[in-house]
Amino acid sequence: MHERLECVNDLPRKAAARTARMAALPLGYAGRTALGLGKRLGGASPESVMIEIQQRTAEQLFRTLGELKGGAMKMGQALSIFEAALPDEVAQPYREQLTKLQDAAPPMPTITIRQQLTQQLGADWPQHLTFEPVASAAASIGQVHRGTWRASESTAPVDVAVKVQYPGAAEAMEADLKQLQRVARTLGPLVPGIDVKALIAELRERTVEELDYEREAASQRRFAEAYRDDPDYVIPDVVARGGTVLVTEWLESRSSLARVIAEGSTEERNHYGLLYARFLFGAPQRTGLLHADPHPGNFRLLTEGLGALGVLDFGAVARLKDHQLPPIVGVMLRCAVDDDYERLRDVLIEGGFIRERIRVDPDQLRNYLAPFVEPAQTETFAFSRRWMRRQFRRLTDPSGEASTTMLRLNLPPDYLLIHRTWTGAIGVLSQLGAELPFRSLLEEAVPGFNEGPPLGVMLHD
Repeated sequence: MHERLECVNDLPRKAAARTARMAALPLGYAGRTALGLGKRLGGASPESVMIEIQQRTAEQLFRTLGELKGGAMKMGQALSIFEAALPDEVAQPYREQLTKLQDAAPPMPTITIRQQLTQQLGADWPQHLTFEPVASAAASIGQVHRGTWRASESTAPVDVAVKVQYPGAAEAMEADLKQLQRVARTLGPLVPGIDVKALIAELRERTVEELDYEREAASQRRFAEAYRDDPDYVIPDVVARGGTVLVTEWLESRSSLARVIAEGSTEERNHYGLLYARFLFGAPQRTGLLHADPHPGNFRLLTEGLGALGVLDFGAVARLKDHQLPPIVGVMLRCAVDDDYERLRDVLIEGGFIRERIRVDPDQLRNYLAPFVEPAQTETFAFSRRWMRRQFRRLTDPSGEASTTMLRLNLPPDYLLIHRTWTGAIGVLSQLGAELPFRSLLEEAVPGFNEGPPLGVMLHD
């Protein structure tokens, strides 16, 4: 009985309890700020007081988001990708807490796992599956256990990963994101410069897809087939699945990309940064799918030194029209790289990126976009936190021309997930500090970047 109560408490589903914990975040920030004022009046320097406030705020913010799991932890993981964009004085106190969310989360009890397996795989699941009681990994809507699968008595056992969704994850995630949306404005000071409200709205749109493990299994099978025997990538295949249970081949991994971000050598940063970028930008050409979760924890290092990259978590996957990235994306990038902003404006208008009666001249587009295409204008480009922050400051300066131009542009719904994935990937590459042949990567992976066929063909075929 006591274990069952612990199970229920593991993922708090009562709206009042979860809401109270999230509502306490901005209140805690306000309280620490008031305490800081007292310390300043007592003689402490403004810099030391602000550092202490930010350190304690980071600890409370990401500990609370991680422990609640659901949409709260999903938001925390999404925020962690954009850490590279935060200014030094803000990012430093947050970095340790962000990195923790990229690789770990609190576990749930064994009895919960067994109940889920029975519901989803049938009462005879113990005949096929054994698993270790201690989770090997935990995430926003479920956790993973190592196990062994035997399809029948005549087949050899297979090492597997057993991914089990938290009971009530759907209700908890939706309730979390609704509440976070309500308090988005007050959460702003905790992560300055990031549009928290827009981030939460986009996360809500993806919730249903990520909760569907049947859909995830179909996506993972397609990726596994496309990358089978590829020397640079390892994607485990699906062994069994249910609505909230997914059993896949086990991927032996020593750490995630988060370890390289924290302490990797220059060689590791460049090697794994290239594999990471080549997968996220190039997979649509091979699979017709976009892996839309660039979180470093999903990309695994398999050996010591420089080796292949393992890829996990196919819950956030976009099925692309015509089984490829829209060629107009490549055309737009090429126009900007070639400094042809007259043509780029025409492409943006015809593609719906500039609405009717909105006027944006080529010079304004150049001022806004030129820094973004720097990585594709040289043979190699060294991504860095410094470069990312420079772009971030340009776009968040309300008096600057770049932010004004950004507000005049429209992002059609079909491109939202592509934009978020690519932005997140650039953020991770900046955290890595990887130097890559980014232009050649675009040439091999992005339709329209090389060929540049007539605009009408690109838009209307």
